[in-house]
Amino acid sequence: MRLAYLDGSAGVSGDMLLGALIHAGAPVDSLRATLQALALHADLDVESVDRSGISATHARILTHGRSADETPHHHHHAHHEPHRSLADIRTLILAAKLPKPVADRALRAFTLLGEAEAKVHGIPLEKVHFHEVGAVDAIADIVLVSAAAHALKIDGWRSGPLNVGSGTVQCAHGRFPVPAPATAELLRGLTTYSSGHQGELVTPTGAALLRAFDTSFGAQPGMIFDAIGYGAGSRNPPDLANVARLSVGETDSSTDATQTVVVLETALDDCNPQIIAHVAEEALRLGALDVLRTPVFMKKNRAGTLVTVLTDREHAGAIEQLLLRETSTLGLRIREERRVCLERRTVEVQTAWGPARVKVGQRDGLELNAAPEFEDCRRLAEANAIPLKLVMEAVLRAYREGPP
Repeated sequence: MRLAYLDGSAGVSGDMLLGALIHAGAPVDSLRATLQALALHADLDVESVDRSGISATHARILTHGRSADETPHHHHHAHHEPHRSLADIRTLILAAKLPKPVADRALRAFTLLGEAEAKVHGIPLEKVHFHEVGAVDAIADIVLVSAAAHALKIDGWRSGPLNVGSGTVQCAHGRFPVPAPATAELLRGLTTYSSGHQGELVTPTGAALLRAFDTSFGAQPGMIFDAIGYGAGSRNPPDLANVARLSVGETDSSTDATQTVVVLETALDDCNPQIIAHVAEEALRLGALDVLRTPVFMKKNRAGTLVTVLTDREHAGAIEQLLLRETSTLGLRIREERRVCLERRTVEVQTAWGPARVKVGQRDGLELNAAPEFEDCRRLAEANAIPLKLVMEAVLRAYREGPP
């Protein structure tokens, strides 16, 4: 699938995202056409600028021939524009006859913005008037970012942690610490940090767009980039490359078979073996992929048991608690490892004694392994009073000779 990966070390705003998408190849002409369709009497100005030595694209929305982003805060010039409610904005977007995914994304971003404002000010959603964000430039930024992502055929979004900046910001009702209240509300559930850079680096529009795109946060997955775009913020501070970098490409299908597993391990030399057996069963019940118990010799030549549990990130916490609570250990080793798995499928075969399943492992369409399902074979062996090994041989023979 096609993924966009955002580096958030300079924060993010609507115009930075738009600049990055244009730099990565979103067609400016069709974006201008989209802007015309919105009938906002606004133009899109695109220029190449230098930010700390990096060539980046600065996208500005011009209304009545002036730039809307001379200040990082939309509310300073809000009095130029009529206040718009969410219903007004919905009407405006639907009237523009945009492709459905573009309209849906844009409306979702505005709904998120509206909900954040409503929550911060303690008013119902329909009473929210977009003076802080609903000026023409925000409507244009949100719709154009949605349209640009659609044009680049981006299926999914992922981002590194977002730098929110620090210091204080002037809001309509006094000074607030960064991030401003509505922005803070929109950032819930996203991964953020502050590098200590003074100023507001994440705007409400930027945060709402990332949430509207269902952005997941974390390390960059295996990807093959075909486009990298740098979107410039409006300022060029000396201590920060004020750009949002967006890398677009296909997720690398050769890494699909590679999974990350969490390995939890502890060596026990003073623990009742019955308890160790109980812990192994509990670990599997809690979502462990596998539990290994290896006899080892420990210091003072004591016989011990090395308990190794393989699990995924989701279940690691519960298994860690289990090991610390149920065993006599004073500590665990935890590490993440890559594991490669064959693609697996199950095939049912017929034998003289009844049906049994075979697990088949393949990679890139090539069959590498076939193994009879142990429980099925054991059931047939018991029911027919014949050795298990004969049933297993027969099941495998039926698979090899049967219809492919």
